[in-house]
Amino acid sequence: MNMLQQSTLEFLSQLKENNNREWFTENKKRFDSEQKATKTFFTQILTDLEKIDSIEKMQMHRIYRDIRFSKDKTPYKNHFSVSFDRTKPLLRGGMYLHIENDASFVGGGFWEPNNEDLFRIRKEIELDASDLKEIITDKTFVSYFGTLEGEGLKTAPKGFDKTHPEIELIRKKQFVIRRKFSNKEVLAPNFQDEVLATFKAMRPFFDYMSDVLSTDLNGESIY
Repeated sequence: MNMLQQSTLEFLSQLKENNNREWFTENKKRFDSEQKATKTFFTQILTDLEKIDSIEKMQMHRIYRDIRFSKDKTPYKNHFSVSFDRTKPLLRGGMYLHIENDASFVGGGFWEPNNEDLFRIRKEIELDASDLKEIITDKTFVSYFGTLEGEGLKTAPKGFDKTHPEIELIRKKQFVIRRKFSNKEVLAPNFQDEVLATFKAMRPFFDYMSDVLSTDLNGESIY
């Protein structure tokens, strides 16, 4: 079983403290080594996932930040991360693994749904939110993720009643879940298993959203 190493977290911590091109250039060999080891770990997660799900794409994200439109001009991210996309259009929900000193987490859900998908989700909640509420209050879901996260509008979306009993869910622009891990947990021999178990715990939420986004409001398939 692959394991992440203390040296990876140490490198990321030092990068955070020395986020400049001079330091990074001097430590490029260290970066290459830690990136390679982390990618090996991420690839093993993919292998595990493909045994239980249909994955369309794995993407390990670049360490270099896009600073063109950001007030923060530090050139590098202080974390390694990877995303796994389920096979569309019938399977929905993206999975994400973030490795950072004292700030690692597994996340998933719908970070930036397009306008059509977001409208369809909101209409489903407007019609009947009972299935979604049952999923996000289930004891397994709560034990892993606590609550459903994501930014929302300050008021009701256009065309929706601001007095609707489920307006807090309808206002959401994102539907995401997250489980945090300590450094000790990240470096533990069973971390790979815990990551996979966390992704498995997302499945009822993903299955619900997949059903919604592949049908119309009458429950008829659109594919």
